[in-house]
Amino acid sequence: MVPLYDENPTEILPIFTIGVIAAAVVVWVYAQGAGFSPEALASSVCALGMIPAEITGRTGGYEGVRFGAGLVCRFDDVRWVTLVTSMFLHGSWMHLIGNMWFLWIFGNNVEDSVGHLRFLLFYLVCGLAAGAAHLVSAPGSPVPTVGASGAISGVMGAYLVLYPRVRVFTLFVFVFFVRVFPVPAWLILGEWLVVQVLSSMADPLPGGGGVAFWAHIGGFGAGVALVKLFENPALTRAKRSRVKLERRDIPHGGWW
Repeated sequence: MVPLYDENPTEILPIFTIGVIAAAVVVWVYAQGAGFSPEALASSVCALGMIPAEITGRTGGYEGVRFGAGLVCRFDDVRWVTLVTSMFLHGSWMHLIGNMWFLWIFGNNVEDSVGHLRFLLFYLVCGLAAGAAHLVSAPGSPVPTVGASGAISGVMGAYLVLYPRVRVFTLFVFVFFVRVFPVPAWLILGEWLVVQVLSSMADPLPGGGGVAFWAHIGGFGAGVALVKLFENPALTRAKRSRVKLERRDIPHGGWW
């Protein structure tokens, strides 16, 4: 299931959702060479990505690891700042586009419900929680971790709490069957979480396959647990009322 858009209208311009997307694109293009320079991509991930073994000190006595394009990524002193910098790095165009697409679909409405500055703080806190979950799950991993997916998972968790029944128009593809269905947010977000949990159980070395599933789970859990501390209830009630009014004028097709 691929979410395309939701029926949740925005009340305010989501400036920090747009800002995070713009920052990720700028970093990808100017600091990572837009993926066209293997050297720039590898060096940026090495310098600014989060390396669990580097932070925990569980390097196994090694000074570093070979990492892409002939680069030796040497372990440095503990660099907690990479918990933040890694959120704005990506490993490929598809990695960037997929993350930013999910952020746009769900982030604008969460920002709408908590306010601008609180949304930015919430996003960063969820990203830090995601990084901490990955550290706990793979404390000795020498693989640099990059991507906004942990923080975006927190935004998705927040959306699940705030708007579980809002319809998300979703693309279904099965062999030659291609169709867009409206489904409730709880279904698509719940399905996504189940996939992350099952994938983490199937991964013998957390993060070793290139995806930090526990970062996704940790970020999502943080979003669910913390969103009510950041929420502006008046904004949420206004948005829910508007969704109900607009749904009266929309034909109910599909499954829901």
